[in-house]
Amino acid sequence: MTDDFTSTLPRKRMAAAALLTDDRGRVLLVEPTYKPHFEAPGGSVEADESPFAAVIRELEEELGLALRPGRLLVVDWVPPRPGRTEGLMMVFDGGFLTPSQTEQIRLPADELHGWAWCTEQEAGERLSASLARRMSAAVRARAEGTVAYLENGFFVA
Repeated sequence: MTDDFTSTLPRKRMAAAALLTDDRGRVLLVEPTYKPHFEAPGGSVEADESPFAAVIRELEEELGLALRPGRLLVVDWVPPRPGRTEGLMMVFDGGFLTPSQTEQIRLPADELHGWAWCTEQEAGERLSASLARRMSAAVRARAEGTVAYLENGFFVA
């Protein structure tokens, strides 16, 4: 039996998030306790977990909502930077939350300070620059029925 050469290949970190909106088109963002910027609901993909399974798990853990997202909207390759490896970030269509679903949101106090519905301008002020670009691309991909490929939040193809 031969060794599996794939075990020697580089590994990338992955994360999966959801684009959740209300009936006014505002995007739901969460405020982490451990970093200065807001984030999209979601998080790291764990070992042997698919990105789709990760976003379902993260929505349950972060918001207390059992949601099944729709299609993939964005794949964003993020380059390495000091203290962080390169990664692939994915955004799935989480759909529209009803007022009833919004009332059911429950946050883990040790992980999140709060959440907010944000316009595109407000999201741009609260998110990191690359994540603001990624979420804007997700909104556009949803509206156009496409999937966006980005690198560091910028459209490539």
